[in-house]
Amino acid sequence: MAEVVHTPRVFSGIQPSGGLTLGNYLGALKRFGETQDRGDMPTIYCIVDMHAITVWQDPEKLNRATRELTAGFIASGIDPTKSILFNQSAVPGHAQLGWIFNCVARLGWMQRMTQFKDKAGKNSENVSLGLFAYPALMAADILVYHATHVPVGEDQKQHVELTRDIAIKFNNDYGVDFFPVPEPVIEGAATRVMSLRDGTKKMSKSDPSDMSRINLTDDADAIAKKIKKAKTDPEPLPETLEGLDGRPEARNLVNIYAALSGKTAAEVVAEYAGQPFGSFKPALADLAVDRLSPISTEMSRLMQDPAEIDRILAHGAEQANAIAEPIVRRAYQIVGMVGA
Repeated sequence: MAEVVHTPRVFSGIQPSGGLTLGNYLGALKRFGETQDRGDMPTIYCIVDMHAITVWQDPEKLNRATRELTAGFIASGIDPTKSILFNQSAVPGHAQLGWIFNCVARLGWMQRMTQFKDKAGKNSENVSLGLFAYPALMAADILVYHATHVPVGEDQKQHVELTRDIAIKFNNDYGVDFFPVPEPVIEGAATRVMSLRDGTKKMSKSDPSDMSRINLTDDADAIAKKIKKAKTDPEPLPETLEGLDGRPEARNLVNIYAALSGKTAAEVVAEYAGQPFGSFKPALADLAVDRLSPISTEMSRLMQDPAEIDRILAHGAEQANAIAEPIVRRAYQIVGMVGA
């Protein structure tokens, strides 16, 4: 079997579940823009609305959340003339290849997926089949573009590993080297942003306390207030990173500063060594306002023109489909489906 060299290509997606946070920005959107601007490989970014409906969604809210996430992508630096930006359901190839991968993946692989266990909890018999099987669709999201690099947070690494398993099994089952084996790309100082109220928990839009997170729709005053009221401990900042061990809230704020400033966490600690949080938090608040309030303003402007957002998504879907359609057609031929 001759080895196929796959053209490097980036793919990643975010669910339109509403309520973008600082965690979404630092863990995904900011890095997406940086990857795009490096220009060393094509970038494809997707609003994964098909994944969103694995749990029930209010249709109107889902529609708005899809547009809001699109606005968030653009306001955070994704240029639709440089990257392909679209919503998943507008490209049939995701569902078509997803079915093939349902037949390639093994039940035991799905049962081991951590996120399914977390989302289903003790009620696993009553969740949707889609929630159980969606990692196969996620594999299709990636491989329908022959993507080779997938920027993800730490909590999504397992899904990329499953995608690799599915690609390898498909290739082995059919004696081909058709699908690439993609690499997860995890980088940056704050790939996992924690709650401002509890440094052991991930920042989440579902937390009952709005003070636990910074929303990308927050204005400058709200951003500054939340940073200044963020939970800390009584000790000053240490001289080395090791001094943050066992101090999750302190580590979280240092990581956020590092990610927003483009510095390493070690550089931030060295700069503020020995200073109390009464000095550090105002500096972090100023930095956060400087970086985030323009995003909030631009998102608000974009949301005033939903027709333009829809136009951008439709154009992106045309571009995405031009890549996906021949890959799906060839996958159908490989598995022997007549008429593909």
